[in-house]
Amino acid sequence: MINNLTDEEIYALIEKSEASCAEEFKKVDKICFLNSKKVLASFQANNVTESAFNSTTGYGYNDLGREVIEQVFKTIFAAEDALVRNQFISGSHALTVCFFALLRPNDLLLSISGKPYDTLDEVIGIKENASSLKSFGVKYAQIDLVNDDFDYEKIESFITSNKVKVIEIQRSKGYSTRKSLSIEKIQKVISFIKNIDKDIIIMIDNCYCEFVCEKEPCEVGADIIVGSLIKNLGGGIASNGAYIVGRHDLVALCAERLTLPGEGKEVGPSLGANKQILQGLYFAPSVVASSLKTAILTAKVMEELGFEVEPRFNEKRADIVQNIIFRDKDKLVEFTRGIQNGSAIDSNALVEPSAMPGYDDKIIMASGSFTQGSSIELSCDGPLREPFIAYMQGSLTYDYGKLGLFKAVKRLLNEKK
Repeated sequence: MINNLTDEEIYALIEKSEASCAEEFKKVDKICFLNSKKVLASFQANNVTESAFNSTTGYGYNDLGREVIEQVFKTIFAAEDALVRNQFISGSHALTVCFFALLRPNDLLLSISGKPYDTLDEVIGIKENASSLKSFGVKYAQIDLVNDDFDYEKIESFITSNKVKVIEIQRSKGYSTRKSLSIEKIQKVISFIKNIDKDIIIMIDNCYCEFVCEKEPCEVGADIIVGSLIKNLGGGIASNGAYIVGRHDLVALCAERLTLPGEGKEVGPSLGANKQILQGLYFAPSVVASSLKTAILTAKVMEELGFEVEPRFNEKRADIVQNIIFRDKDKLVEFTRGIQNGSAIDSNALVEPSAMPGYDDKIIMASGSFTQGSSIELSCDGPLREPFIAYMQGSLTYDYGKLGLFKAVKRLLNEKK
């Protein structure tokens, strides 16, 4: 590894790497345009007006803005219905609502992308919790990926010999070492499953993946999709919330689990969030493009410095996450601290590995963000376990991402100076 570069030498390295990324940036710009066109067309088709910014309190009856937002999301995702609410605390909360809405005692949940995010361990019952799906009699099984693709032989064998209610697919890698799953792989496996049993509900965890490519999972046969608004689709403006889109009957079940049976989507005050959600969605294609360009540049720079990265700078991407494999605890910590130093908020904070709810390992996390926990803003985190991978994602603009990368490289190479 190169050490002790001057500021000028680091900037020169970044500029040289940037030139090598020009063709990849063009691909990102093309997808950004197509998704911007999709968003604008949805706003116009659903006649979004200034009155949609109005807010409700209390029960939230007759919230016209909330209803318009859900129509806009429904159109963008080519779905039958949408549930978009600031009552969702996080993407993991929305996933939990979806699981409990769709599954009943003795039903079987099958993950075919390996173990889901650590934050779902206690939700599913992989780790004991008295409120888990397991405690309500819901059964769980998983099939790991093989060479970063679905294990079609095991999937066929399992679903022909077991009555599976819901199949869950997590597109992004989480804190694993696998690759994220492209929309092409999602389309292929959905078709494969539906040919065996058309009644299985296919649920996609779409976090970190929205607007990275031209299509979303409902367009390739998914029954229901879940994601967060403090990731891609919030555009760095939505201050909280999540979405569930898909089949009308399934979304209705989720709405009644989030609120209460008999009222479902009819209640839930917007509390002033409507404008933020709409404006964030409007900016989302551009912000996702900035995040992708930042990830591409980071991959190229870190590879030039001798580190392993995944994906490489010129590989096709399925999400906004960039892995840097340090194989060294101190390097992971210092790089992450550098990202914090390159942030707008709390830039002087010295981030430390610490225990976090939902995780077994200590986590080092940089998130100098306007919205707490926002991972569409430039952030970096990773568990303190082998092979000590930094998971970097986001950036509201490409230039801020580049400046954050400079700070991270400077801190890493100059060993805490």
